[in-house]
Amino acid sequence: MRIVRLANFVTESSGGLRTALRELGTGYAAAGHDPVLVVPGRRDGDEETGQGRVITLASPAVPGMGGYRVILDRPRLARLLRELRPDRLEISDRTTLRWTGAWARRYGVRTVMVSHESLDGLLRLLPGGHRRLADRLNARTAGAHDQLVCTTSWAAAEFHRIGARNVVQVPLGVDLEHFRPDRYDPLLRAEHAGKDELLLLHCGRLSPEKRPERSLAALTELRARGVPAVLVVVGDGPRRAGLAAAAARRGDPVRFLRYVGDRDRLAGLLASADVVLAPGPVETFGLAALEALASGTPVVASAESALPEVVGTAGLAASGEGPAYADAVLELASRAAELRRAAARQQAERFPWSASVAGFLTAHDLGVDVPAATSGGR
Repeated sequence: MRIVRLANFVTESSGGLRTALRELGTGYAAAGHDPVLVVPGRRDGDEETGQGRVITLASPAVPGMGGYRVILDRPRLARLLRELRPDRLEISDRTTLRWTGAWARRYGVRTVMVSHESLDGLLRLLPGGHRRLADRLNARTAGAHDQLVCTTSWAAAEFHRIGARNVVQVPLGVDLEHFRPDRYDPLLRAEHAGKDELLLLHCGRLSPEKRPERSLAALTELRARGVPAVLVVVGDGPRRAGLAAAAARRGDPVRFLRYVGDRDRLAGLLASADVVLAPGPVETFGLAALEALASGTPVVASAESALPEVVGTAGLAASGEGPAYADAVLELASRAAELRRAAARQQAERFPWSASVAGFLTAHDLGVDVPAATSGGR
């Protein structure tokens, strides 16, 4: 079957969504299907990759969002879809691409909408009450597609609240072969922290909804308590310059690495940190946090998000701002290193990509003869 997959709000360096698209496409191909991914980019492109055919449509960047691009040319995309003649359509954008559900119904194509974000959660960040608006928009989304895929029960809650009956829960996965505790690198760790310092890592996009300032506030609180902690920030986004300036004013030891494209180096950083911070309040899954767990590093996550559901007892949930995160960091750091690293890895092993691929193919009403492990690159 030809599974055409559409995604907006991706960049050349976007993390979680690009990773999920790559791994799912690779799994679909390994299961004998014909995956085609359509994404926005700086210029047009068309190439065959390990995840199947990848078509890039030249699209404008969204102002103030740090490089996110969106396919806005509906007639062009509709023409491309007619040319591709999909058997299944998988959509990874609930806003600007929702119209493709109606297109698919006109042509008798089964659709799966993947809820990578929580509309309920995003609207909650704005002043005022927006639950009715979220419910109305979510009802339209549910009605426009054959199947909705949510990655956690937290993400599915906003659809269950409105009585949507076409919702299935399928967790994402993690590359257990690449992200491993034995990636611990004492030389890499020494680049960022002294022998007796606590190495914290924030890995994620530096945008307002991710609340990266909480990670910096946790560091400030720890140092105020006399804890010799340092913070490495992996990721980029519109908040980076302001965060760097604030850290410099306070004299806090924060190193901003921007986007780390070398997956081996990223795996080494995750395995060499003492604690990873994931403070975003509207995360629906948290791939970076799961990669940390696979690397043997516990995670402090926002109690407002879906991450406590993913992290389990291998980490802690923090409610509030910097002091709460500092408390959680100290509690995790007090656990024996061997025990906390083993617990993190054990939790991550519950989420192989092969299970995710099988779940998504089931949502597509397709066979699920999936190899035990899938991993690939563009």
